[in-house]
Amino acid sequence: MDHDESPVLDALGEYHDRGYADFAPPGHKQGLGADDAVRRVLGAEVFRSDVLATGGLDDRRSSKRVLERAQELMADAVGAQHAFFSTCGSSLSVKSAMMAVAAPGETMLIGRDAHKSVIAGLALTGIQPVWVRPRWDRELHLAHPPSPDAYDEAFAAHPEAVGALVTSPSPYGTCSDLKTIAEICHRHHKPLLVDEAWGAHLPFHDDLPTWAMDADADVCVVSVHKMGAGFEQGSVFHLQGDLIDPIRLKQSADLLSTTSPNVLLYAAMDGWRRQMVRDGQDLLGSALRLARVAREAIDELPGLRVIEKQLVAKEASHDLDRLQIMIDTLDAGISGYQASDWLREERAVNVGLSDHRRILAQLTFADDKHRVDRLVSALGDLTRTSLPAPTSVVLPEPRDLELEQVMLPRAAFFATQTTVPIKESIGRIAAEQVTPYPPGIPAILPGERISAGVIDYLRSGKAATMVIPDAADPSLKTLRVVAA
Repeated sequence: MDHDESPVLDALGEYHDRGYADFAPPGHKQGLGADDAVRRVLGAEVFRSDVLATGGLDDRRSSKRVLERAQELMADAVGAQHAFFSTCGSSLSVKSAMMAVAAPGETMLIGRDAHKSVIAGLALTGIQPVWVRPRWDRELHLAHPPSPDAYDEAFAAHPEAVGALVTSPSPYGTCSDLKTIAEICHRHHKPLLVDEAWGAHLPFHDDLPTWAMDADADVCVVSVHKMGAGFEQGSVFHLQGDLIDPIRLKQSADLLSTTSPNVLLYAAMDGWRRQMVRDGQDLLGSALRLARVAREAIDELPGLRVIEKQLVAKEASHDLDRLQIMIDTLDAGISGYQASDWLREERAVNVGLSDHRRILAQLTFADDKHRVDRLVSALGDLTRTSLPAPTSVVLPEPRDLELEQVMLPRAAFFATQTTVPIKESIGRIAAEQVTPYPPGIPAILPGERISAGVIDYLRSGKAATMVIPDAADPSLKTLRVVAA
């Protein structure tokens, strides 16, 4: 296929050249009706390219197959059989993939390190999860992805499971052994679904972790905006093999997707694919070299420690995306929350993830030496700053955080609920999910029995400025539980 072609961008250019007069949405009419202040901040070109996909970018019959050709090129670029664009983010794409595999009441093996979007999918579909537990790292106080053996054991205990869902890379950049997990799934004639939201760039450089399609996964979902060059909410499903019906997948996505997709998102994904096919090897190679320089420079700063080798080991993660730089702040006597806030407020530097003892700096091919120097300089200033002693976060034993699932998430979400003081929620069945964000992995799910350990963790985390955006009571003074 001709990867110099960019069907969406080409069609958008033709739309501009013809100077269409639209008597159809969007109502701003290429920005003519937009407020001057809005146009000044957003730019006139944003409005000029905000057109209908059908009846604007293409005709009412989609006879030029603009979107279809762009998707075919994307699939060819990454070695998948099918690709489907989504403008509703990978949160929706994951739900659609789940619906394409399992019916209400059917069982699916799911890593308990799944993003909250997976939990939303369970509440929507009524799928019965069988949780596959991550491996807890007592030294680093983080969870590594579940092992292949854990999935093998789960299939042995639950042969009725219709498939498995794995999250890889994690928000920390750590990766599962997808190749082995895919072999286990296929030995049982079951599909492997991969939430690869953080891995859109993986197919385009050999020194990055194994791409899910190369590992023989059946479907994977990527967020082009996370590590690529797309707009927020740009997502792609990739599909191969015969274990998942492409029509069923497309229909599942159609049930959840908007009927008014944003062409800007399509255009950015289309253009990024062309860019990666042309220059991805060089661009990502430069980014990986820059990341190596950044790691070495940051690791020399007093009190800061770059975590790398400890993440990839027999009882840890299978691989690591080294564009994600994990920085431990424990020896500096500050929390990751404090570090993140100080960098933003004092040096106008944002990091992608923070927790009780670390921050994560994400590099992409868009970064250069000047930007890395700015990050290293800001971190150096941080180490010379006197900050109050951080509020400690209670970190219970892993077993105290591994809650028992006693109701289907869907049943608990739709059950009659009551709100109780948080201390009185211990032993009750949760009716809501409670998710420290980022990374967005729920600590409590609907249908789980709440433990004292998880309450101590969340309350102490809240006191330490942990962000928990989805709790019904953001102060965590109360929780919603299933009525007795």
